[in-house]
Amino acid sequence: MSNAAPAFSGEVEASIRAIRADVARLHGELVRNGLVVWTGGNVSGRVRLSPGGSADLFVIKPSGVSYDDLTPANMILCDLDGNVVAGSEGSDRAPSSDTAAHAYVYRHMPEVGGVVHTHSTFAVAWAARGEEIPCVITAMADEFGGPIPVGPFAIIGDDSIGRGIVDTLTGHRSRAVLMQNHGPFTIGKDAKDAVKAAVMVEDVARTVHHAREAGPLIPIPQEAIDSLYDRYQNVYGQSTDARR
Repeated sequence: MSNAAPAFSGEVEASIRAIRADVARLHGELVRNGLVVWTGGNVSGRVRLSPGGSADLFVIKPSGVSYDDLTPANMILCDLDGNVVAGSEGSDRAPSSDTAAHAYVYRHMPEVGGVVHTHSTFAVAWAARGEEIPCVITAMADEFGGPIPVGPFAIIGDDSIGRGIVDTLTGHRSRAVLMQNHGPFTIGKDAKDAVKAAVMVEDVARTVHHAREAGPLIPIPQEAIDSLYDRYQNVYGQSTDARR
């Protein structure tokens, strides 16, 4: 395989640079919100090259590198099979151990523009029990449209985790899944949106955990969940792109 730098159009190069910068910056949000420790967790963002998405690329963090040392230049550009794009900036480093999972999601969910994985404490605690987070607070109805489901146990290293994410979230309104005995993965229209979902899933995981410790949970009727979700997704804020 050639190590020559790949030839992209100026527009594609600009998109890659922008997503490298976004993905590097957004890893700092995981730290700031207490969602990761040491080098665990990862953010990726899709680089859209074609309407169908089959030729797209994505940017993800390198494996085992301190969050303080992450920069746009050491983010890694991959194809949708999870292969590092030879000759691209950062291609001398190994990508995140979750790269195959991210790649599988991008291949099979063309609407997804960002994927995040964290080891946030309360969400991982629910995953350790293999228990979905019930929709008992309005913030969950707004953001996730119902409970946050549990995906199957899968081993890191191949696309098994990706298959579990896709199988669990296909047809589900939730943008988060708790992979059993592992932790949360979130998806979004772009990397920032997926990071927001990661922040929100930990927030509701913590709140519902404390509520259940204090007494029985009160479920929200499905019609109310549907109404809250529709309002938040389609009406709330200054535009469809402005969310609280």
